[in-house]
Amino acid sequence: MLLDLNATLDSEAAHVFFAVLGATLLGVLGRELRHVPAKLLVLMATAFLDMVGLFMVVPLLPFYVKRFVPDGLALGGMTLAVGTVTGLVVSAFTLAQLLSAPFWGRCSDRHGRRPVLMVALGASSVAFLLFGYADSLWLLALSRVVQGAGGGTVGVVQAYVTDAVEPAQRARALGWLSAATNLGVAFGPWLGSRAVTLGEADLWPGAADLRLGHAAPGVLAALLCALNVLFAWRYLREPGQRQPGNKPRTTVREAIVRVIGSPRLPSSRLILVYAVTIGASQGVHPLFAPLLDQRFGVDAEHIGNLFMYIGSVAVFARVVLLGRMVDRFGEARTAGAGMIVLAAAQIGVALASGPWSLAAVFALLPIGMALTFPCVTAMLSHHVADHERGTVMGMQQTFGGFARLTAPPLYGWLFDNLGAPQPFVVAAGFVAATLLFGFRGASPRPADHS
Repeated sequence: MLLDLNATLDSEAAHVFFAVLGATLLGVLGRELRHVPAKLLVLMATAFLDMVGLFMVVPLLPFYVKRFVPDGLALGGMTLAVGTVTGLVVSAFTLAQLLSAPFWGRCSDRHGRRPVLMVALGASSVAFLLFGYADSLWLLALSRVVQGAGGGTVGVVQAYVTDAVEPAQRARALGWLSAATNLGVAFGPWLGSRAVTLGEADLWPGAADLRLGHAAPGVLAALLCALNVLFAWRYLREPGQRQPGNKPRTTVREAIVRVIGSPRLPSSRLILVYAVTIGASQGVHPLFAPLLDQRFGVDAEHIGNLFMYIGSVAVFARVVLLGRMVDRFGEARTAGAGMIVLAAAQIGVALASGPWSLAAVFALLPIGMALTFPCVTAMLSHHVADHERGTVMGMQQTFGGFARLTAPPLYGWLFDNLGAPQPFVVAAGFVAATLLFGFRGASPRPADHS
């Protein structure tokens, strides 16, 4: 059974399927891009290229960790298994993102979205080179810290979008942005898997031997990121004329106290819903590769195909499904439906036993996320004043980052000690619990523009 899925992914039928999937994806995007405001297209292209580079390396992390510590890591008199160590390395990214998000958000409110994004893209290029040439677990973790520091700009990107579009179109616009990033999620892992193969090839003609080896994915991702910096410098512009004036600004400390001390406020409740759900859904992502390896023997050269499938479905869901759902049912009901689908899909991952069941649940996962997160973020934007949008969006990422920081080690421990299905069952429980929070009072209304 272990070799069946690899053989399936190597088959001619699988190659035809992925070719048709890619062609269909490009066709749908070409049709839908006509409806995207021109001022968002450059940001979408920048986000796409950034995500391609990031997901060239993310699915490979468990394999790199296993290469450095095949028998686990001895730390403080105890041995941490590979799944737990993988969760800790992933959390290094999230810790840096958590700490940097409020700073980047407040900085973008003061100095503009564009310069902040440029700095973040430069940090990503450095991080990819560190990843490529890491020769120890600690250097691998350092690369994730640098990447996470640049990744703290997610809230800035979301603020850019909400600055650029009318309130009624924010969920749809955030869906378009998510579609661009998920297109990167779809193609990045595939390119990363191809880079693994490229690393073994002799790149120098003649008698000399030049091989990138394990550095290939990181080097190629760094080059792509450097090109993205040049693209953004040339074409990315500020979304609009913001008027900072002398209006009082909420400090990071005040924003944290508001969320924790006043959970009944719509903005606080939305941030908490986002945090719990994002931690439960993304915290199990690092375990996809170990789960598929354990159950089906999927290796580093084939894992990219599965992530490409997930990313492709995510793009379809955001481009085709999200806008229609929001138009018909509203943001709150669409988000609730997304949470139900997401919880059901995570239970499905725990129970999947063959290629067809995997295909089904790996389609439901991105659909659930597509319906949930853009709507929650859009609802939050309706309760944020213009001059504080970057700060509050950064705070959303901070709370979400805390959830993503604590979740992977927990799920890694469950994977190592209670079995492969348990992390996904627990994650489904967390997602289902957020439905109890509800979205009363969180429906769209004009933000305070004063």
